[in-house]
Amino acid sequence: MFVFVCAGCGAGLTTSLSQVSLPVHARQKYGNGTQLPVLMQAGTFAVDPDPWGGPWRMWDEIDPGEAEARGIYAPVHALSDSPPGASVIAPGDIRGTRLIPEKRGGACCGLDGADGPNMACQACDLPVATRVDDCSLWQAVRLSPDAVHRIPVDGIHAPPLSWAELAETGEKTPPFEPIATWGGRPGPNHYWSWSPQWEAAAGQALAHLLVASQGQPVKVPGGLTAAVFQRALDTLLPAGPPKRYAALAGPGQPSPDTGVDILLVPVHPQTGQTWTPAGPTAPAYRIPLPLGVWLWLVSPRPYLPVPASGRIPQDALRDDPLPPRPNYLFRADRATFQHTLVRLPAVRSPWLRTILENLTQGTSADLF
Repeated sequence: MFVFVCAGCGAGLTTSLSQVSLPVHARQKYGNGTQLPVLMQAGTFAVDPDPWGGPWRMWDEIDPGEAEARGIYAPVHALSDSPPGASVIAPGDIRGTRLIPEKRGGACCGLDGADGPNMACQACDLPVATRVDDCSLWQAVRLSPDAVHRIPVDGIHAPPLSWAELAETGEKTPPFEPIATWGGRPGPNHYWSWSPQWEAAAGQALAHLLVASQGQPVKVPGGLTAAVFQRALDTLLPAGPPKRYAALAGPGQPSPDTGVDILLVPVHPQTGQTWTPAGPTAPAYRIPLPLGVWLWLVSPRPYLPVPASGRIPQDALRDDPLPPRPNYLFRADRATFQHTLVRLPAVRSPWLRTILENLTQGTSADLF
């Protein structure tokens, strides 16, 4: 367990926290005027390895060698020039701070952090953190790495859960959920949508799938996995019979068949490590998925997709009313896809650069 203290005066700034992996949707901006919940679970923190927020530098101001040293292998519009390594926590876990009113940024419904740190230490007034809670952004507090120190404290240091424990007790992330919106129109202030977490997870995974494809057609498992990935793969990769095959793999699952080149596997939510197979499939390219998304894909909750005519058989699963579903095809999160792809060295390949350029020009808008 750790607490964070002010680097200026040593005053405590947080409750006791345990470290976990940064959620893949941490940088996501979703919809317009939507109310997203808190990013981090209470009592946890995660370290963001990349810079976040201003000041910004345009791509033509950055030497290619500097960009590659920062792990960026393809052009982007601009790069953050803030220090990397911010610790991200739930807003309810912050202590001993006050808001800086003049640093509210350009937000319309809350704080977006555009003007830099907007929270100061109550004891010495040093700017120490940035609160983000504007519409369409996940609510979080980002502790500035150059303004706070992390101090170990006494407490129960439980080891990370094993993969078997996670497979047994891990919480599934549903693919559909109600999205709340700010008021202003009559009727319910929410709509049913594909989960923002799923869209972000798919954006990250799709970038890896393209790299794993080596520019050849890929076939993923049917059902929900195909609904999430196959349309984008068929559009972005050459047409023709599949040359590479993907399968779901992970703890508690049977070993994939031979001939599988790509594995969709879970990421440990505490350590951030990707599950590693053993045996013949060990050399396969591993596509990271958040545990909750992976658990739903390998063991989806059953439901009746359409009303049945006549009487429902006695042994049929009942679901009344039918679960609401979005009325549009799944789309991966564009920003997460781009953020991931430009950080994979394979993006220097001409065919992947073409995909990235088409994305920035809007020609792949129906996929994202």
